[in-house]
Amino acid sequence: MSKMKKEEQEILWQDRKHHLWFPLSFTKYYITGGRLHMKKGLLSTIHEETILYRITDITLKRTLAHKIFGTGTIILKVQADAIPVQHLVNIKYPEDVRTFLSELVDQERAKRNVDGREMYGSMGMPPHGHGPHPQDFPPDGPDIEVPPPPEDLS
Repeated sequence: MSKMKKEEQEILWQDRKHHLWFPLSFTKYYITGGRLHMKKGLLSTIHEETILYRITDITLKRTLAHKIFGTGTIILKVQADAIPVQHLVNIKYPEDVRTFLSELVDQERAKRNVDGREMYGSMGMPPHGHGPHPQDFPPDGPDIEVPPPPEDLS
């Protein structure tokens, strides 16, 4: 087993899922070494890990109850096949965390020389062979030639 680097062991941010303003849950969130970790559960646990530079969109959701209790939910869209949308549910200081997370994502992309083409594919197309959306074609359909049907040889 290899030794972990000191920077990977340093926790840059951590919180728990809150109920009202109390952090009474078995869901923990923390950032260390360019990765966002989410641990959920008590007897049976799930540990999800997201590489920060793969986060493509950060949304903050705050209901009236969130505002009253000083919490919020951050919704992350991630360029990943397994879990494309992740939620940091009912965390405290959500505006500060959103800003901090956004800055960390930009730093990780700069550090690894990752740009938009690597995240979305070339020409703004999504990766993994997804083609253009039908609304991108002209109203009369795509410009392709369809060969005539073969003559009946019976």
